[in-house]
Amino acid sequence: MRAKRKKTYEKHNVWRSYSDMMAGLLLLFVLVMCISFMQAQKNYQDRLAEESAHAETTSLLQSQLDEQQALLNEQESELDEQAALLASQQADLDEQAALVASQQESLDVQSTLLAQQESELDEQAALVASQQASLEEQEALMAEQQQKIEQIIGVKADLIAALKVEFDAQDLVVTIDESDGSIVLDSSVLFGYNETELTEEGMALLGEILPIYCSVLMSDDYFDYLAEVRIDGYTDTTGTYSYNLQLSQSRAFAVASYLLELSGDTISSSNVEKLEEKLSVNGHSWADPVYSEDGTVDAEASRRVEIKFSLKDEDMINELKEILDETSVTADSDAAESEADANADSDAADSDESE
Repeated sequence: MRAKRKKTYEKHNVWRSYSDMMAGLLLLFVLVMCISFMQAQKNYQDRLAEESAHAETTSLLQSQLDEQQALLNEQESELDEQAALLASQQADLDEQAALVASQQESLDVQSTLLAQQESELDEQAALVASQQASLEEQEALMAEQQQKIEQIIGVKADLIAALKVEFDAQDLVVTIDESDGSIVLDSSVLFGYNETELTEEGMALLGEILPIYCSVLMSDDYFDYLAEVRIDGYTDTTGTYSYNLQLSQSRAFAVASYLLELSGDTISSSNVEKLEEKLSVNGHSWADPVYSEDGTVDAEASRRVEIKFSLKDEDMINELKEILDETSVTADSDAAESEADANADSDAADSDESE
């Protein structure tokens, strides 16, 4: 019984021990679970805190990223504006470059034009210098010729004055042309109508005038200057030219022949010889008629014989006067053209500068 109880007691102790052990294990399990739960709770809280911190950090970072993105967007907008500004400036620069290139091209053209104008000015300066030298030579020649002109004009004036003195001394009324020293003889006194032989009245008139006229011309004071003594016949405009040419020549020849026949009587033989060296006879037909105040031909005045003289170098001086007059006109024309060219170049230069 005791043994049975002992066994029962032993069995009971075993179970108790087992229960205790199980209870201990359970308690240990619960403790472990509590610790695990607490640890899990702590871990969870730590994780929540960490996630909260991470979320806060993420939010902060996001906020910073948003700010940086906004800043980048603003900078990108500014960059776009700067790019647009740069593009506009580049377009302006391109336009200015094109303008500069155009201006450079214009400057090149102007430079070429200026070079051409400078070359032309140099040529004009050389031409002016040449013309100046030519003008100086012409002035020297003109001075020399002027001296000759004055001398010949003085001789001619003295000769005409001497003729007047001699005619006045003989109480002869003779009209002498002041410009050429010619004497005009009326054909109606010298000849009959359409006649070529001298009348008695004509020979008497020539016998009074011609010896005095020739003696003055043949004198030692004037003979060295004398180039020619001319007897010119003229008619009116009635009839043909050829008939009047023959008539005028015959009448001039008749006067010349009578002049030469006067030798030994009123004209010395030495003067006749001198006269033969200088005498010329010409007929002019109706080439130089005399006109009345109303513009009609004065037939009576046109029928005439003229006795005139010319001095040495006189024809050359007359030609020289014509040449000098032409030279003066040409010089004035050249000066006007040079002035016009200079004004045109100035206007062209002003126009180029304006462009």
